[in-house]
Amino acid sequence: MMTILEAVNPATGEHLDDIQETAFEEVELYYHQARTAFEKWSTLAISERLNYLTKLRSVMVENMDQLAQVIVQDTGKVPTEALVADIMPTLDAINTIVKHAEKILSPKRVKTPLLLIGKKSYVEYMPRGVVLVISPWNYPLQLAVVPVISALAGGNTVILKPSEVTPLVGKYIEEMFQKTGFPKDVIQVAHGGKEVGAALTKGNPDYIFFTGSVRTGRIIQEVAAKKLIPTTLELGGKDPFIVFQDANLKRAAKGAVWGAFTNSGQVCMSAERIYVEESIYDDFLNIVKEETEKLIQGTNEDSDIGSMTFPKQKEIVKHHVKDALEKGAVLVSGSPPENWDDSMFIQPIILANLKQDMEVVWDETFGPVMPIIPFKTEEEVIKWANESNYGLNASVWTSDLKKARRVAGKLVSGAVTINEVLVSVANHYLPFGGTKDSGIGRYHSDEGLKIFCHEKAIILDKGKLNKEIQWYPYKGKYAAFLKLFQSYFHERKKWIQFLRSYLKLLKK
Repeated sequence: MMTILEAVNPATGEHLDDIQETAFEEVELYYHQARTAFEKWSTLAISERLNYLTKLRSVMVENMDQLAQVIVQDTGKVPTEALVADIMPTLDAINTIVKHAEKILSPKRVKTPLLLIGKKSYVEYMPRGVVLVISPWNYPLQLAVVPVISALAGGNTVILKPSEVTPLVGKYIEEMFQKTGFPKDVIQVAHGGKEVGAALTKGNPDYIFFTGSVRTGRIIQEVAAKKLIPTTLELGGKDPFIVFQDANLKRAAKGAVWGAFTNSGQVCMSAERIYVEESIYDDFLNIVKEETEKLIQGTNEDSDIGSMTFPKQKEIVKHHVKDALEKGAVLVSGSPPENWDDSMFIQPIILANLKQDMEVVWDETFGPVMPIIPFKTEEEVIKWANESNYGLNASVWTSDLKKARRVAGKLVSGAVTINEVLVSVANHYLPFGGTKDSGIGRYHSDEGLKIFCHEKAIILDKGKLNKEIQWYPYKGKYAAFLKLFQSYFHERKKWIQFLRSYLKLLKK
């Protein structure tokens, strides 16, 4: 029986398309086809593989407006965010990989210790095989395509399972790769929900790259661990945004508004906990309220904030806000949950008078909610920031850059921005990933290509000598080895003794 994924515009409720879900029985075939395609794809020169990525970039650029509209329709986000935060970083990732992948993944000569005289040492990068990429709905293009192209550049074949919440983007990605002309089955797209994802995870991939919730990440990691399948898990966040009294207050307030509400707050790196030094708390609150109430909510090109994308996520946001208000929080901006309508739009919410035990303070909200909390000292705010189970990103706002670096160094976080917010993910030369429940592993940067490869150590000897000093027989060698090592590892190397001991060992 054929199962259909229904693509619906969350902002309007409009039916967009019906997409056929991949049948469970096809999973084995997907892996067979991927392994067959791997035999040839993995033998291509890196430059040849990168040519396909260059073609993909051209397809994306030529169809950029159409691609943006597909993202807007499928997610409910505003057109500018589709361009700036989903398409642009994807294109920039292609540029970075095309420019640097050959150098990063080519064999490298490394140092050889003196005790291995006469040999040469290299590191080679060997593709892992079939990579399974499971991507989310909040940035359905970027968070699918970037790991896919990183794996492809390294010589792997890929099975992509895009989110069933945004199936139209998943289908468009599949069509883009087809237009690019990638060899058959080098990249395959499997459409469906968590059941299809579970079947693919159990299908023995050689590597799993997952972006999504902590709950699902734990399940995938458990399955992978039993089969010793390596993984990268990009999970959630509850990012602290720390404003000291000497910060540029207007910049910090505008940064907080964008950091909390961009993509309707559906960002793993959202500013979800705003900590403001007591002496400027009221001023900051007033500026943030003023800036928030200027925002335009809608779906056209002049809109600032779109709709929520996933109905279940709206319910989580509603629960967090309701819980906070019932426990004494104050609604500074926005409307209370009992006044929300059935649409997927949530008016941006600012909350004050918060306590650390409220869910909106410690659990990931993933919606347009900004909790603002006063702090007294640097030590206090660092403690509060680090108390979270998450550790993906953080931001520090101050004119004292020495203090900023000091605080950044003490935050348990995969990234920290200073007088900025969110943007570390846009720099593909920086590694991206989290600590604690925010995930395992890193991608982007050189590491983002190397994770999809085995590092192979090569030692080369020309083979002219008949033997090595450490080979059998051991008879009569102990004393010579003792002198050799004592002379070599001495605080001041004794080179004459070393050479005598080495030559003596060669003769034995």
